[in-house]
Amino acid sequence: MFRQLLRNAKERLRLFLSECGRRARVLRHSLRRQPDRIDPSSRFVRGFRYGYWEREARGLKLLKEWLSPEQFAQYAAKRHFEVTGCHSGKRYRISHGTTMNIYELDGAGRPRVGWCFAPKGYLVAGDVMLAQKIALETDERGALAELVIDFIAPDGRAENLRVK
Repeated sequence: MFRQLLRNAKERLRLFLSECGRRARVLRHSLRRQPDRIDPSSRFVRGFRYGYWEREARGLKLLKEWLSPEQFAQYAAKRHFEVTGCHSGKRYRISHGTTMNIYELDGAGRPRVGWCFAPKGYLVAGDVMLAQKIALETDERGALAELVIDFIAPDGRAENLRVK
């Protein structure tokens, strides 16, 4: 009797897993057919997905217009550029992205501390990086007043801290 129950349970589990696999394949296939698919987290923002790539291209075009020739060369080669803070004179690296993309550099140009601040709203990466660049170059203290610090220790461990 116990063996029969075990066989039945095994067969039910096999059928359940095969059905889950089938549903996953159908979902994957339907997602691949969507032409303007982007980050799944944006699906909760009404109308955000539509026209995303056009907004991304406009944002990057505007960013490139604001970059100095040296910054533009850095961004074209490595998808990041460096800015100098207006108050402290510290150097920061802004990488392509919208969050967790700013690093304070040490004297040798290595990332020392990671910073996270961004404008409010649902903006594309080019617009966010431009806002971060302008904020650090014109009002460094104000920009760093509300941020999340990602400490990068020499041993490689990282800690997050909310600063207020």
